Amino acid sequence: MKNSLSISLAVIGLITLVAFSGYAQTSEKKQLVPTVTIPAPPGTKGFGMPQTVKPGTTPAPRRIRISASVIEQREIKTILFDSISMSDPYILADEATKTYYLTGSGGCIYKSTDLKNWTGPYGAYDTRGTWMEGINFVAAAEIHKVNGKYYYAASFGDRKELVDVVPRRYNIYRHQTMILESDKAEGPFKLKNTDPNYDYLPHNLDIIDGTIYNENGQSYMVFVNEWMQTVDGTMEYVKLSPDLSKTISDPVMLFRATESPCPLEMVGNGEMTYGLKLPGWVTDGPELFRTKTGKLGMLWASWGAKRYLECVAYSQSGTIDGPWIQEEKPFVDNNTGHGMLFRTFSGKLLLCIHHAEGDGPRKPQFWEVDDAGDKLVLGKRFIP
Repeated sequence: MKNSLSISLAVIGLITLVAFSGYAQTSEKKQLVPTVTIPAPPGTKGFGMPQTVKPGTTPAPRRIRISASVIEQREIKTILFDSISMSDPYILADEATKTYYLTGSGGCIYKSTDLKNWTGPYGAYDTRGTWMEGINFVAAAEIHKVNGKYYYAASFGDRKELVDVVPRRYNIYRHQTMILESDKAEGPFKLKNTDPNYDYLPHNLDIIDGTIYNENGQSYMVFVNEWMQTVDGTMEYVKLSPDLSKTISDPVMLFRATESPCPLEMVGNGEMTYGLKLPGWVTDGPELFRTKTGKLGMLWASWGAKRYLECVAYSQSGTIDGPWIQEEKPFVDNNTGHGMLFRTFSGKLLLCIHHAEGDGPRKPQFWEVDDAGDKLVLGKRFIP
């Protein structure tokens, strides 16, 4: 009787697997049909939602969005750091030129030698002849120097190509973190891969916020598979080829958002997204670092009790494979997140991170950080 039951269950499992495989193959051939999405309740707040206007005030004019392509015309001027509005800021302190290069969402580049006065916005990339040509906005751009070359990692989204549908939740359009190369920190950055339609990760995945990390001579892209697709956002990596032009491994998951106590479920926390009611937990903006004791850590962002926040995790093994132990409290909160660390030319370690007052514009800030021990210690605000 026991053997018969075991065989029956095995057969049922096999039938289910075959049926699912057949369905998956059939669904791959089907044309995707956009799903119905659930609108956010009127008057609610959240990322990408209409700006709240106080009675008797005039709403701020919408900024004209200029592509970071080098073929776009733009006015170059020098402004103070406090005048810059930018999400997801990233700074490369380039020893070769003794210049700081600032980029972020939007993708344009600003240059400075003193962290106070910034000249820009300069165009960053030349994507003519690739699938990215004509895309006028990129998210979470970063500039890295690896083996004497400069690399620009940014999330490009093509709203014309639907790649996945999560029923009654979200329509996934082509969205990939791409890595472009240049001989100079200011670019122009171009796709090194010879395939103009190349994706670093599976075509149907919603990929954002990829960063470049090197461990023992191996370069990795650490990235986010968007919570809007996965519900519980993930942090993952792939190995990169020596010239960073392609991936050479399958994705490896490091952790999910819910493994940290800091993120809260979005709808339950009163946060809506792009005008939609999307339940789930967010992972954003990874950046890996080592303290002076050699401890490997990761900064990453989410949404919690005080809106946007910065989480931190530490690798128990000291390698990228973890396991990653999440800190109990945010490293920074108060609607402040998506940060990265850099060291000034005088040796001071700074956190560059964006902050927003209410639904106002996101603006980059500097904070002092102490990395002398096994864990980062946040210091005071740094005003250049």
